[in-house]
Amino acid sequence: MDRRAFLKTGLAALASAETALTASAADEAWAAIPPRRPTGPLVGRPRTTARISKIDLFPVLYPVAGYFKFFAGPGGRTGRPAVIIKMTADDGTIGWGQSVPLSTWSDETWEGAVSALLAYFGPALIGLDPEDPAGAQAALDKAVAGGFSTGLPITRAGLDLALHDLIGKRRGISLARLWGLPEGGRLTLSWTVNVKALADAEAVIEDGKTRGYAHFNIKIGPDPDFDIALARTVRKASPQGFLWADANGGYDPETALKAAPRLADAGVAVLESPLKPNRIAGYQALKKQGALPILMDEGVVSPADLEEFIRLGMLDGIAAKPARCGGLRSNKRQIEICRERGLLWLGSGLTDPDISLAASLALYGAFGLDKPAALNGPQFLAAEVLKTPLRIENGIAHVPIGPGLGIEVDEEKVVDLMKRSGGDKLLK
Repeated sequence: MDRRAFLKTGLAALASAETALTASAADEAWAAIPPRRPTGPLVGRPRTTARISKIDLFPVLYPVAGYFKFFAGPGGRTGRPAVIIKMTADDGTIGWGQSVPLSTWSDETWEGAVSALLAYFGPALIGLDPEDPAGAQAALDKAVAGGFSTGLPITRAGLDLALHDLIGKRRGISLARLWGLPEGGRLTLSWTVNVKALADAEAVIEDGKTRGYAHFNIKIGPDPDFDIALARTVRKASPQGFLWADANGGYDPETALKAAPRLADAGVAVLESPLKPNRIAGYQALKKQGALPILMDEGVVSPADLEEFIRLGMLDGIAAKPARCGGLRSNKRQIEICRERGLLWLGSGLTDPDISLAASLALYGAFGLDKPAALNGPQFLAAEVLKTPLRIENGIAHVPIGPGLGIEVDEEKVVDLMKRSGGDKLLK
């Protein structure tokens, strides 16, 4: 029996509350194939060999608090969409991950992520050795071919997180120790100021300061006059804070070249994603101008993308995001490239819910991030699915250091959130 036939027979039926992709335990032909051995530079030893036997999907919508421009969904739907992933090995070990597609920010949707995980990515991993992350990534590459870069990176990031969690839990060590890096510590967070009118900025800033935040990031573009006024307002309220401006590709090249020096004069420290990532000449001009360090975000998906953009002289660094680029394996290598080349890297996110947020904290903590991280899930999301919530207080996040992602997921909370938000309908 070949792999394709095995996967066809191994798909379980849709259940009413969740969907599982299950390998046939009785398949003697498959069992006769020796498992692949680990190929990555991981620390620690697994207890036994194992195979990925089951992947469960839980589509959820996290309720949101406050205005954030990316949370408007189709038909007036609001909330932060995510797909929680439960990956089980045949020795009983469980790893949790989370895909966080956002159609207003990328070309990946909530519904599309469920479909891709169910029909393509999930089956590609069934029966593989979870201790072979390189092999798993190769299988995902084959399942959905990339175009300019990695195919559906936000969707597949959840599987990468689940793999890392599974490996760490099998070995009984944190991600930092798995990579041979220092564990955890504390990370300073940045408060997001995203307003439609300048009159609203003061209240948003004060809310952040009340909750102990001293550093701010602002959403800008396409109006530079509004953006400079917003930057000055935030700088006045936080004279010593780290001020980070993110345009999310909202400027055209001419406007960006005019805005960058003015933003610098207003106290902005870095300018993230001033242009769409395909405006190569514009990025080159901004870097050459040198008014502000230029960070790329949306366009940097794989390490190969980053290396090419560096060669083209397009950036001074990146806003790192495991959720954006296919997961921890890809983003870890991007951070390493920046460190090797003496480039800037800052920690950011996709308004990550708790599982994805834990992964980002573990990665940034392992590399000793020394600048405030724009991880605004705690600011905008009003639900959690962990047995013990992440410890975030006074603008400081404490890096979880337990095995794997360092968290324990409460499956009852997951199922409840899925049903309350209507995510179970995506599985029918």
